[in-house]
Parts: sequence; C-alpha cells; structure tokens
Amino acid sequence: MRDEPIEKRCAITGVGQSAIGRRLGRDPLELTLDGCLAAVDDAGLRVADIDGVSTYPGMMASPRGFSGSSAIDVIDALRLEVNWYDGGVETSGQLGSVMKACLAVGAGLADHVLCFRSVWEGSAQGSSGRASVGMGGGGGGSVYASGFSEWTLPFGSASAACWIAQYAQAHMHRYGTTPEQLAQIPLNARRNAARNPNAIYRDPMTIDDYFASRMITTPLHLFDCDVPCDGATALIVSRRELAEDLPIQPVYVEAMGGAMHDRPSWDQIHDLTRTVGADAAAQMWARTSLTPADVELAELYDGFSFLTMLWLEALGLCPVGESGPFVEGGHRIALDGPLPLNTHGGQLSAGRLHGYGFLHEACVQLRGDAGDRQVASRPQVAAVAAGGGNTCGCMLVSTLG
Repeated sequence: MRDEPIEKRCAITGVGQSAIGRRLGRDPLELTLDGCLAAVDDAGLRVADIDGVSTYPGMMASPRGFSGSSAIDVIDALRLEVNWYDGGVETSGQLGSVMKACLAVGAGLADHVLCFRSVWEGSAQGSSGRASVGMGGGGGGSVYASGFSEWTLPFGSASAACWIAQYAQAHMHRYGTTPEQLAQIPLNARRNAARNPNAIYRDPMTIDDYFASRMITTPLHLFDCDVPCDGATALIVSRRELAEDLPIQPVYVEAMGGAMHDRPSWDQIHDLTRTVGADAAAQMWARTSLTPADVELAELYDGFSFLTMLWLEALGLCPVGESGPFVEGGHRIALDGPLPLNTHGGQLSAGRLHGYGFLHEACVQLRGDAGDRQVASRPQVAAVAAGGGNTCGCMLVSTLG
C-alpha cells in the first residue's frame, strides 16, 4: 500500500430505510424513495446536496422483485443534478456499489453520494413462494438455459441453496463442523430480531424448532435460508471533511476489499470450503493498520447461514476451519458476547434486504442508535461483509476518527 487508502477520505453520514415487510404490495420506486429520503434527512442534508448516486444492481427485469429501481429512476424522481452515478450487477457483491461510491468521493468526483439497494421479492412472489419467480416462472414451462445454468439445470440445481449446500457439506467433511453448530447462526439471528421492531420474524425459535423445519437441500433447513421481503435501504457516502460539519456522528470508512483471485464461479472455485470473500478480506486488511482483534461488531452476510460462518473465517475473526466451534453454544456471537453478530436479525429473520441491511445496522450500532438491540459496550469498529460464492465485498467502518 503506497499511499493512504482513498476510502479513508470518506464517511457514511446518513442511513435510512423504508417500511420493511414480507409483502407490502407497494410500488418499488416509492419504497426506494422512502429509504433514500430518510437517509438524506438523517444526514442533515438537502436533496439538492446529493451530487452522486450508486446502486446495486441497477434495473433488472428478471428475476422479478430483485431490483426496485435503477440509479436513473432515482435521479429523475428526485430531480438530482449529479456529477457521477453508477449501477450494475457485475461488481464485488452488493457492497461493491458503496465501494465505488467511496472511490468516486475520494477521487473528488462527488461530495455526497446516495447509495441504495431496494427489493420487492416478497410481493413479486405472492403466495406461490420462491418458485414463482425462479427458473421457469413456476408455471412448468420450458426454460432457455445459457451460461452457468446450462451446467446446473440438467442436474436440478437451479438455486443458490444447492450451491451453498455444497460448501457446507465440504466444510463438515473436512473440519467436522456439525449441524448443531450451524444452527447457532439462525438461532442467534432470531434472538436479535426479537429486539428489532422492523424485523420480519420475531417469535422465539428453539433448536428443536430449527431441526423440525423442512430440509431444503442437505444440510440446509428452512431457517438457514433468508426471508424474501419488500424494502429499501439507503446511505450517504460523503467527503470526510464535509461529514464532520454535519449534525450526526460520522461513521468513517477505514478499509474495503473486493478482490477475486479465484474463478468467477459458484461451483468451480478451487476450494469449496472457502469463497472469494477470503480474497476480499485479505485485501481489506492490507489497507489498514487495524487487525481482526480490533473488531467489536460483525455484520456478516447470511443469505444462507453457512455463508456467515465462511465470512467469520475469511475475515480472520476465527481460524480457518474453526467457525463451528467458534459459534457453538451461541455465547461468543450473542448480543452481550465478545463478538456480537448480525445484531438486527440478519436476513434470516429481519428480511432479505440483500447486503445493505448489514451496513445500515453497523452504522446504527456504531452511532449508539440501535434501541433495545444496542450493544451495551458501544462498539467503535465493525466488520461488514456481503455476498457469497463468486461475488464478495467487505468493509471496515469505525467511529475512531
């Protein structure tokens, strides 16, 4: 690292969310704008102050509900005059859009970039569940397979659940990880969601409830899979010197990583007991003087529970192969434990806001604004990660100044 990382010129100055629900039945652009305006207001800015927009994945018509709106939609709806904007799915996970905003702000292309991620997967699926928006549309019609799906669909492997299950099986075979250890990720998420008034599922869940739930793809049960919902999350990335003049506590961007040194594939990576999150994490740690020992809070992607365990290892928060013993019993990762994990309930209980919810929660916790779920020790350094398989990104954020 030759110079100070460009991301250290940035701070997150505002965060916001729309209403979040299983099936809200609201216009997705309306939800998106609710989240965006909440973030602008939280930062103490005016809409006219926003001169950049960044989103993941941009407009996508398929699968239905995966994207609520594009950067262009928001620019037009808010009548923004932007100096820089970006949207696209080919980036280092969902947080890639935030990292690109940091690069733009650090390079002087914009002062305040509005970043957002919105979904309406719950409403898009309706009462038919995930099959209604998956391969073939749930109607039993023919499917034109291309690219990656040419090699997976013939074997009935149409879902990321199937691909992630391979990782979990390989880890269990190599390191002795157990289903009881894996269960601690959704159980911890549900305990934390009980304290989050915006979470989708807040009812208590026992380990017996977990094992009684139907098997989706061995070893993943129903509660190992995230919850499709409707909602939008937004945040503002600002120039550091401007952030310090705003009324709220800035959350500084300490370091970020999005490297990929493996194949860009879900199933052809060199080692199924890791993902390219390990590459992203190594890059992030090379960009800071902080170490894993400094991390006081972890908000780690749980599109499927096992991905959280891989992120714990990738980020060096526990040794490789030891995420099972690390989470066993749930004490280390509890709200009052030494490494509180997914304090809002994650995507397993709070809802699949697809990556952005973790960064939102980290900022809320670091600012001391998390209400009943606030970590009592008031953490100052948080690790945030999103993505699984072939697209991963991570960030280190803090209030250390």
